[in-house]
Amino acid sequence: MRDFARSDDASVQAQLDRLARLSVPDGRLGLETIRALLERLGNPHLRLPPVFHVAGTNGKGSTCAFLRAMLEAEGYKVHVTTSPHLVRYNERIRVAGDLITDARLADLLAEVLDAGEDLNPSFFEVTIAAAFTEFARVPADACVVEVGLGGRFDATNVLEPDVLAACGIAALGIDHERFLLAPEYGAPEVPLARIAFEKAGIAKQGCALVTLDYPQPAQREIEAAAARTGARLAMRGRNWSINASTNGLHYTDRHGELSLPLPTLPGPHQPENAGLAIAMLRHQDRIKVTRQAFAAGIRQAYWPARLQRLAPGPLTGDREVWLDGGHNPSAGDTLGRHFAGQRLHLIVGMLDAKDPAAIVKPLSGAIASITVVPVPGHDWHGPDVFGAGVPLAEDVPSALLTLPDDGLPVLIAGSLYLAGEVLRLNGELPD
Repeated sequence: MRDFARSDDASVQAQLDRLARLSVPDGRLGLETIRALLERLGNPHLRLPPVFHVAGTNGKGSTCAFLRAMLEAEGYKVHVTTSPHLVRYNERIRVAGDLITDARLADLLAEVLDAGEDLNPSFFEVTIAAAFTEFARVPADACVVEVGLGGRFDATNVLEPDVLAACGIAALGIDHERFLLAPEYGAPEVPLARIAFEKAGIAKQGCALVTLDYPQPAQREIEAAAARTGARLAMRGRNWSINASTNGLHYTDRHGELSLPLPTLPGPHQPENAGLAIAMLRHQDRIKVTRQAFAAGIRQAYWPARLQRLAPGPLTGDREVWLDGGHNPSAGDTLGRHFAGQRLHLIVGMLDAKDPAAIVKPLSGAIASITVVPVPGHDWHGPDVFGAGVPLAEDVPSALLTLPDDGLPVLIAGSLYLAGEVLRLNGELPD
């Protein structure tokens, strides 16, 4: 039940237990169930403040963090729903700036679960229905909504043009192959093109579809989706640009140029994510955001467990420890670029459905040692797949104790489930 978290609040735990019992029939695709559930709840998704809807394989969470920070820097109240949670389910639903309270969450989940009891909704469908229900009730100026999986059949894709301010697509890569690359008549066969096809399923008539630039097969699918739906395509390299230097960020589009600070979020990919957030805000006319708010948001954005340097705490002590929940080749490439030219100790835990080489190969030139740990509550790769003689530790605290005191940094990586456990152990609960 690790996916669904535990709560110290008995009333919340009772609803989390109900959520944990939900299942989705194999092969079920479509938006019929979430639409039926929302209709029973009064169609709250039709009464939301202006929504910024973000899809992508990697970077969509960071893009949402930049959007939220920029909007809040302008003084707006912002609803946010993202996934997955790291420690507490409450992280999935941020209401007018604050994580939903336990008392409100228990009542809300009970309401949604009762309404859909005979529909057999999924965990994520219930979560999105709950978020949209609360967002429609509590006044705010904007919503930021992260796609859960794919886009075309994701539960968030019930959003209509009337509530959408802009849609965005972050970096594309191969992940969740079982779901997103399943054979389907009429869908592209080239893997990255198919991923683009699924993500571009969030495009809506008359709404800005703001994207990065991609390899040609993926780019053609996004162009086709925009043409098919009547979305207003704004692609990096054609309609806007972002460039980073040691002096800061330089953003350009048809509205003019902006000189901005570098992101506080670490990683070579974050200027691109910040640029996507800026472009989404500048290619819509529902809500005004100034250059000052862009600059403040770039500095203030926070997104835990994505190249996060952990604070000194009960787990880390005073050692330099980094945490990243990435688990696919794109995430591995980002880690490889960030730690290029360094040496580090890698503590890794990966689900058995993921490819260990996705993380280890890009870091191969930096790794001084590898220690494997279990991913609590899940099936995980043992040490043998990481190489001969790689040790297994009982848990992350044990793994840290086995490392030499040589001054090298430590990277804990491979799974967001593991990342959540690390944050809990170090007392750094996302807020």
